Amino acid sequence: MKLICIGRNYSEHISELKNEKPTEPVVFLKPDTSILLKKQPFFIPDFSDDVQYEVEVLVKINKVGKHIQEKFAHKYYDEIGLGIDFTARDLQEQLKTRGLSWEKAKGFDGAAVIGEKWINKNSLSNINNINFSLIKNKETVQKGNTSEMLWKIDEIISYVSQYFTLKIGDVIFTGTPKGVGRVQVNDQLTGFIEEEQIFSIHVK
Repeated sequence: MKLICIGRNYSEHISELKNEKPTEPVVFLKPDTSILLKKQPFFIPDFSDDVQYEVEVLVKINKVGKHIQEKFAHKYYDEIGLGIDFTARDLQEQLKTRGLSWEKAKGFDGAAVIGEKWINKNSLSNINNINFSLIKNKETVQKGNTSEMLWKIDEIISYVSQYFTLKIGDVIFTGTPKGVGRVQVNDQLTGFIEEEQIFSIHVK
């Protein structure tokens, strides 16, 4: 199982982190050991003083594919989910400054939240117009819509399949909108697609 993540896929998030707008999708991987176990809290790692939440729409691959044309990409997934790409922002900035890869900041244990609920895409009127949000301690901190993506879901699947064979069960994190922020002990993070709660986790 692979966790394939797309960075810098929402313009306003690019601006809030003062990053350069990419000309093609930014792709990185998280190991399967980064998946937060079901019903477990998220523990802030001791190597970071600035772990930030990034809520993202997820896509679960349902069959093996390689060099998938965009027009056929819709055949490779049936379900849409929601999760969090936890990022040790201070560590990431140190690594970026030195020209090094992000794995330690993005792939640590527990850094990938995958919501327990998945929504059949056929129950959604338009996958390119899905509202999603993250609530922290009863306050909405992130709101996004898949229409705001620089690269839409089918484009992402086609693009990443040129480099990686997609396998059944692989999950794609499609990028985060603006509003990312630091988590603290005792925070409660709850994610929604439209009005449906997809996950709720406690921070320790």
